Amino acid sequence: MTSTTIAIVNGYVVPVSQEPIENGVVVVRDGVIEAVGAAGDVRVPDGVPVIDAAGKWVLPGFIESHGHVGIHEEANGPAGDDTNEMTTPNTAAVRAIDAINIDDEGFRDALSGGVTSVVVKPGSGNPIGGQTVAIKTWGGRIIDEQVIHEAVSVKSALGENPKRVYGGKNQTPSTRLGVAMIIREAFVAAQNYRTQRDNAELEGKPFDRDLSKETLVRVLDGELAWDQHTHRHDDIATALRLADEFGYRLVVNHGTEAHKIADVLAERDIPVIFGPMFTSRSKVELRDRAIANLAVLAQAGVRVAITTDHPVVPINFLIYQAALAVKDGLPRQTALEALTVNPAAFLRLDDRVGSLTPGLDGDVVVWSGDPLDVNSRAERVFIGGAEVYSWEDGQGRVVERSERFA
Repeated sequence: MTSTTIAIVNGYVVPVSQEPIENGVVVVRDGVIEAVGAAGDVRVPDGVPVIDAAGKWVLPGFIESHGHVGIHEEANGPAGDDTNEMTTPNTAAVRAIDAINIDDEGFRDALSGGVTSVVVKPGSGNPIGGQTVAIKTWGGRIIDEQVIHEAVSVKSALGENPKRVYGGKNQTPSTRLGVAMIIREAFVAAQNYRTQRDNAELEGKPFDRDLSKETLVRVLDGELAWDQHTHRHDDIATALRLADEFGYRLVVNHGTEAHKIADVLAERDIPVIFGPMFTSRSKVELRDRAIANLAVLAQAGVRVAITTDHPVVPINFLIYQAALAVKDGLPRQTALEALTVNPAAFLRLDDRVGSLTPGLDGDVVVWSGDPLDVNSRAERVFIGGAEVYSWEDGQGRVVERSERFA
């Protein structure tokens, strides 16, 4: 396997968290970024493998902040789709990590698009869909070795999806009223559970654990974010109302009509993971879908990230969505932040990933040129300083497990 200690020199370094650096140097030692700066300010340690990035752009690996890679596998049909456990409306106890196929082709696609981290989430068929996990897109013998943070968020859904699923079964919830009720009832039960659990602990009495309620207590305690699938502005208003009632950390996912209440979201500092953008208006709540809506959100001061919702849009198209968002008014710097520092911050991954900053993981991508130019490509991808992807002789090459762990 390629050394986890490297120096990338002579490139146009874009840390994202600070101004770009002409003739920059990035040093990664033992998998962690040791130094970032101009050639005259950073010494390349003796004996370290050197990558010459002259004429290239050097950026942090991108973060797909809402994807289903590994749990909704490429080209495996129903056998590879474990996205939704749609047998009961509240599946807070399920965990995405338990269904991730480490060999899903989507991970290889991610590398070709410079995506080195992904937050894998259950689907949106249930009002409460389950626990998410942040992982690297390559590098482990088993998926557990790719985990960035296990405690990220719980996926929840408002709007048409849970209505359709359970209305089709002639059971609750079949309306928006019912979906909100399921979420409220679950959190009230979790509040009661927390009180009973804490009292039992004080009194030294035994207590029966409930995995769903324990998960929601972690949301109430602020440990896990609440990733709210929601498209229409009225559903977003419901998401805000529920967050106010129970005091959890809300992140809006999709936000198709979030621009209609952008000032409200900005005032409350509610972040939005926007997208996917390369889709048709396939259902009613997507009627106002437009790439330009993202620029409206950003202009209002909303912190934004961008999602492909892979496999809805291929994960390697994440950067192309950002490029077209710039075409439709999103500032360039905001576009890059939406793929890096922003999702890292509001999903609390910024102690590991999101920028080229000393102390963070050595996830670095060397691009042929400006990544927001659709003619540019990721030429070399490093995760933890180890090269996992390269573009050679007109085709992409992934360093496969058999090579890494031979």
